Amino acid sequence: LVETEFEQIWAQLTNSLKGQGKTLADEGKTEDEAKVEYRRIAERRVRLGLVLGEIGEKNAITVTQDELRRALMEQARRYPGQERMVYEYFEKTPGAVAELRAPIFEEKVVDHVLSLAKPTERKVGKDELMKAVEETTAAAQA
Repeated sequence: LVETEFEQIWAQLTNSLKGQGKTLADEGKTEDEAKVEYRRIAERRVRLGLVLGEIGEKNAITVTQDELRRALMEQARRYPGQERMVYEYFEKTPGAVAELRAPIFEEKVVDHVLSLAKPTERKVGKDELMKAVEETTAAAQA
């Protein structure tokens, strides 16, 4: 899963750079440095996807046909005059509907988790806040 996600991220990155006429050097990174960074991103995405999937499954969260239909119509509206081609793409391309379903599912799971959250307020000083930010950043980079 991580390798597949990394390959997708890497392809997007290289296509984006090529489209802009840039290289990794223009971004101040070597290829090895960029690969390490984007592999870490791929790992986080996969972990997050697995967690969201598990939460969604345990809470019977689903994406309805109406939600998929609305997402498809939204996609088609983005390409005026080419709506038929958009519909055909989603009819004929394996996995294309999953591309529509995934963000809807993720949003519904996040909404579910947020509905269960019970935030509390507490006053903290600047030093305590900065320490918490540094700890969170360090944990995310590990």
